Amino acid sequence: MPGSRTGRPPAPRAVRPPVTPRENPVVRYYTRARKAWDRPLTAYYLILGGSMLITVLGLVMVYSASQITALQMSLPGSYFFRKQLLAAVIGAGLLYAASRMPVKLHRALAYPILAGAVFMMALVQVPGIGMAVNGNQNWISLGGSFQVQPSEFGKLALVLWGADLLARKQDKKLLAQWKHMLVPLVPVAFMLLGLIMLGGDMGTAIIVTAILFGLLWLAGAPTRLFVGVLAVAGAIGALLIQTNSNRLDRFACIGATEMGPDGSCWQAVHGIYALASGGLFGSGLGASVEKWGQLPEAHTDFIFAVTGEELGLAGTLSVLALFAALGYAGIRVAGRTEDPFVRYAAGGVTTWITAQAVINMGAVLGLLPIAGVPLPLFSYGGSALLPTMFAIGLLIAFARDEPAARAALAMRQPRFGRKRGAGGSAGPRRWNTMRRRTSAVRSSGER
Repeated sequence: MPGSRTGRPPAPRAVRPPVTPRENPVVRYYTRARKAWDRPLTAYYLILGGSMLITVLGLVMVYSASQITALQMSLPGSYFFRKQLLAAVIGAGLLYAASRMPVKLHRALAYPILAGAVFMMALVQVPGIGMAVNGNQNWISLGGSFQVQPSEFGKLALVLWGADLLARKQDKKLLAQWKHMLVPLVPVAFMLLGLIMLGGDMGTAIIVTAILFGLLWLAGAPTRLFVGVLAVAGAIGALLIQTNSNRLDRFACIGATEMGPDGSCWQAVHGIYALASGGLFGSGLGASVEKWGQLPEAHTDFIFAVTGEELGLAGTLSVLALFAALGYAGIRVAGRTEDPFVRYAAGGVTTWITAQAVINMGAVLGLLPIAGVPLPLFSYGGSALLPTMFAIGLLIAFARDEPAARAALAMRQPRFGRKRGAGGSAGPRRWNTMRRRTSAVRSSGER
């Protein structure tokens, strides 16, 4: 053969496979995490798991933080824990009920809940019915050691009623007009704020204002309208602060690290002491020093400080991460739905929980004035826990109602069990496999 000395054909050369660049492990893990994050049921699991973890950890911290306070009041050490556990059990029932209700029933409940909340908030001001706690006239005694704070249910009422109102107006294409966007949403919100401020509860009023702004933002309020309402609310808030020395003192304690000669900023400073003494992993569960009478409201408004002292930076960051995950899941539910009511209600609930958590933790860290609002799902207080857990049930129901989530839930089958025939009689025992029946799956765009 030409070109060969031996006359034999040349041996074929082995073809080397193309060299593929080695994937960066960080990129690989990021891709996997991104795929898991984008799964249809991610928001559902985040809301359900995050809220349950916050509630359970809150029960543990309420038991730890309230023992000394209960003993100082000549009560059993587990007194506050048992009351919180009872509220959590009732709240779990409300959560389950809300998560199973259809959207139409949620909308039908909006007006009765609003009417009931307004009626109860008005009863607070009736002598002999309403009672004052820590200087705020915003409680109703239910007999014995049980009280209810109607303003907490006013938050839920504003979310449901405001979402239903805006959804109806959007269906009629009326939100493009300023008067339809503001009326009657803003007047009703201001009525709730007036009833709350009659009792002197500035913290709850701030949360209700945040819910109002969240609803207006989701409704697409123009910047000028949004700024105008914000300016009016800011002017009213500044007037209320200037006319109350207690509120002025709270603003003066922002960033305080030492108490004044008259003992001012006591709570803010001891909250910082509790966080600072916790270190990375804390002094141990139940080993807080500040809860021994030094830190007021250790099991309610300042339970985050006791958490930092006993569980350290790891514990506080865990709580912060759980609230961040809950907030992200709520935003995701509001952003992916096509139902305007679901979008407004999910956005309102997310605004409520995240704003209240930020205000509470900001006050403990000395970054915001002490507003006297509890940490949602975490602090002691059944009046705050019950409507919040019902609101979490709303988010769970909305997350389950997403088209892709409905399809994923429809694909689920028990791995083991019996398959019944068409007539309903039990057939031969068969083991289910991981194969899913595609006939039961709905299209991702089907409502």
